[in-house]
Amino acid sequence: MIENGWLPVLAPEFKKPYYRELYRKVKEEYEHHRVFPDSKELFAAFELTDLPSVRVVILGQDPYHGEGQAQGLCFSVKPDTAIPPSLQNIFLELHQDLGLKIPDNGCLVPWAKQGVLLLNTVLTVRAHRAFSHRGIGWEQFTDAAIRALDQQDRPMVFMLWGRPAQEKAAMLHNPAHLVLKAAHPSPLSAQRGFFGCRHFSRCNAFLMEHGEAPIDWQIPDLHGGKAPGPVSQYR
Repeated sequence: MIENGWLPVLAPEFKKPYYRELYRKVKEEYEHHRVFPDSKELFAAFELTDLPSVRVVILGQDPYHGEGQAQGLCFSVKPDTAIPPSLQNIFLELHQDLGLKIPDNGCLVPWAKQGVLLLNTVLTVRAHRAFSHRGIGWEQFTDAAIRALDQQDRPMVFMLWGRPAQEKAAMLHNPAHLVLKAAHPSPLSAQRGFFGCRHFSRCNAFLMEHGEAPIDWQIPDLHGGKAPGPVSQYR
């Protein structure tokens, strides 16, 4: 259950028919299949980045579906897990954009704690079956969160990577916010506009122009600079 500043805006969703059916379906999936992330981390994005603290929003699609990867934050993986290709490309863009060191782990919790909401539009997935929980109701729930974010009248940056994320731009109307669009960082598309988008420096410039502290995008090393294992095959 969500218990922080998100509760007032998301509580109405819990009472709607679609959410009751979503709850039933997800409960059944956890009972009969291997589902990611762990149920305790289902709402990790909301728990780590309270609504009043959100300054940046990065939208993903659904969780990583490989063993031991997903932790409830889009693009992020647990500290001892190999860094997936899309996240490697995010780190490459950070290096090119801001000169940051490429870290030895893919845990993005430090971003979440600074007000970067790392939100997947679908919050669960069956093991090794990408998009398996698409269309069961999560999109309606996370759309409610996006609408709540759009209503926050303070400087906020939305980073929309890839077509599914960019479609959410139609929900964003607040002139106080900056909406940035680029190709998805996947190896299949990163060369078509993600590399060189400079979203991270543009984000920080916008925040500072509006009197906000910039995001420290540098993820600290946790393994003495040595990445944990081979590159993951999952996105």
